Order: sequence, then structure tokens, then C-alpha cells
Amino acid sequence: MKKLVLMLFAVSLAVFFTGICSAGTLSEIVKRGELRVAVQSGAPPYAFIGKDGHAGAMVDFTKGMAEGMGVKLKVLDFDWDGLIPALLSGKADILAADMTPTLKRALKISFADPWIEVQPCVFTKNGASYKVLEDVNKPEVTVGVLLGSTGETIAKKYLPKAKIKSYKGGGRMIVQALLAGHVDAGVNDDLAVLTVLPDYPPNSVRLLDKRLGQGKDPLAFAVRHDSVNLLQWVNLYFGTIRSSGDYDKTISYWLKGTEWKKDY
Repeated sequence: MKKLVLMLFAVSLAVFFTGICSAGTLSEIVKRGELRVAVQSGAPPYAFIGKDGHAGAMVDFTKGMAEGMGVKLKVLDFDWDGLIPALLSGKADILAADMTPTLKRALKISFADPWIEVQPCVFTKNGASYKVLEDVNKPEVTVGVLLGSTGETIAKKYLPKAKIKSYKGGGRMIVQALLAGHVDAGVNDDLAVLTVLPDYPPNSVRLLDKRLGQGKDPLAFAVRHDSVNLLQWVNLYFGTIRSSGDYDKTISYWLKGTEWKKDY
């Protein structure tokens, strides 16, 4: 009787953990026929709403994923601070954004291998007197950052004397706040800043020469902790498109030029 009870208990545990581990996995997505992806749509060229719907580098990458799985793609829009909750709640299978893997975030979600690397920077108006970081790190200087972003964390670390003002939304909001005179400078990754500058008057914004941090920061897609096979599949997907050349085409189109603006 004791052996039978132990055996039934073991089987129950196996069923229980199988149910947990299968949640949000690749097999469920394929069975469902739909890949659900959380993006921040107010952040071109990463993700935005174009004339024909969702567009951007994140959308193109996840379209390729959906095609590889043989399912439809469903893009879900969230503010920056809503991305991780959307993933954890099961609304989305993948978080596709320009998000930096950090130890704190990794306590909640699992990051795939980085798809690109960027470097945090300080930017200001072209006519401003700020030349070096020490010029910005003063109590009378207001620095704009994105709420909950790595830029917010790194600004507080490297510019402790400055007044940090957090904005909810995409990186474009910081540039707009700067040009409107609401902040004196901004902190974001250099790629995010450089890709939106063509939308504003030429030479209106400049980046300080010295970048923040010790090196470049990786950006990565993320899944829930229990979606191990999906995480492996995402890594395989990026490895495959790097080999085929599709990765370079996507990066060149969206992040290294402005030709996409004519199409969207």
C-alpha cells in the first residue's frame, strides 16, 4: 500500500510539473495557431503603427518567427512598464522590445541571446553648453529618461547630482521633451536616439562624445521562465537568419538608414 501511495504521488507530481512546464511553450503556440508578441508600438524603428498596421524591426523579426512556426502573428501593444506584466500574465508568449537583460529583470523573465548591442549616451540640444558628463551632473540640470528603463538606472548612477525626470512611453518622448525645453538633457541608448533624429530639424540634437557605462549593453527578446523550448527556438531562429543574411538585411533597413520612412 505504501509503495502504491508513493507511486501515485510521484505520478501526480509528474503531471503537475508537466502542466507547469508546458505553459506558454512552443507546442502550445503551434497548437493554438498564433504567436502572441508584446511590443512597445511608440518606439520606431523598433515597433510602431504604420499605414498598413504594425511595423518595425521587432515586428519583422517576429513575423519571421511566426512563419517559421507555421502560425499567425498577433502583435500586442503596451507601454514600456506594461511589457513584462503582459508576458508574466500569459497575454504574450514573447516580449519583443529594445530591452536590456539585467539581473533584476532576469528574476522574473528569461532572456534569449542578445540580438544587438547598444551603448547608453547623454544627448542635449546642439546649442547647449554641456560638453562633458561633469557639465550635466549638476543639481540645476534636469535629465529626461524612460520610466523603468536601463537608461533611468544608469542616469541615476552616473549623474547622481542631476534632477532625473522620468517619462512613460518611447524614447522619442525624451527628444521631444528636450526640444520643448522640459529637460536640459536626456539619457537613452545611442541607437534609439540616432534613429529618431532624422524626424527633427537637422543639427538640433547632439550626443556627448563620452558614453555612459563600462561598455555596450545587449538587447534581447524574452519569454517566461517556464518556456524553455520556446527560448531555445528563438535562439535558433536568430542563428538561422544570421546565417542566411536575413538578419543583416533587417538591421540595415530599419536601424542603419532612413529609407523605411518612405515606405511607412
